[in-house]
Amino acid sequence: MTVWLPYDAWRRELALPAGLDVDVWDGTAEPPSSVRDVRFYVLPYMAGPEPVRLMARMPSLQVVQTLTAGVDDVRPQVPAGVTLCNARGVHDASTAELVLALVLASLRGIPDFVRDAAHGGWDSRRRDALADRTVLVVGHGSVGQAVERRLLPFECQVLRVARTARHGPDGQRVAGLDELPALLPDADVVVLTVPMTDETRGLVDAAFLARMRDGALLVNVARGPVVRTDDLVAEVGTGRLRAALDVTDPEPLPPGHPLWSTPGVLISPHVGGNTSAFLPRAARLVEAQLRRWAAGEPLANVVTATY
Repeated sequence: MTVWLPYDAWRRELALPAGLDVDVWDGTAEPPSSVRDVRFYVLPYMAGPEPVRLMARMPSLQVVQTLTAGVDDVRPQVPAGVTLCNARGVHDASTAELVLALVLASLRGIPDFVRDAAHGGWDSRRRDALADRTVLVVGHGSVGQAVERRLLPFECQVLRVARTARHGPDGQRVAGLDELPALLPDADVVVLTVPMTDETRGLVDAAFLARMRDGALLVNVARGPVVRTDDLVAEVGTGRLRAALDVTDPEPLPPGHPLWSTPGVLISPHVGGNTSAFLPRAARLVEAQLRRWAAGEPLANVVTATY
């Protein structure tokens, strides 16, 4: 049974089941000659569209394992009869850390300090704290829950929204998406951790932004198209709101785009999951998935299945 892995080190580091033929392809150069034989394909991480397109040349393919939590760009190209699994849980720690970094940097004015340092500026005016603020987490999956766990020690109130109302792991209520308009005026910080779906595309539009309270901060670590960029530029450009974005639409954000020069906007280049925490967690997931697959056991993180 032929398996494709994206990292050569995983041949040695993973405790792989016996009987697997392993080839390595990181998404660059020519694919291995076993392209017609591969049955379990671990997509290279952040390697562009070509590794996804290559699935069309894999007639023996049974399972595609992504190393991303979001699969909106992969799912439409998965061949019929092939099981798609995502990397739910792999990026929770890294992404949640970045959310805290973006929130604290924006509230405490860290970008201003960096700019002032270039010319010896000294601006000691009072800044916002995270303590005593209300943070609304929109999307209460594994990433959203990881964000919440890290927010609570900062002495802030956390509100949660998911697609449908339910109770979270701690038994506390999670509001449904239909309740979001009523919650927005109460939030000092709104964090987006929703998946990219038809329902969430353009979720943050002019009406959404207009309901946010004056001085509020929008943080997007979901997907760029969840936010309507023109509406965001127009609203933040007035100085009424602030934004911290790890994802943008378009992406990569081209030089000269208005978001780069809009006051109150902090941008990171889609690095939420790409930290030193990524590879160990990805390796553990892939190892467990291959052992399940080889043993004929149900796979974890199934997004689309053959059954």
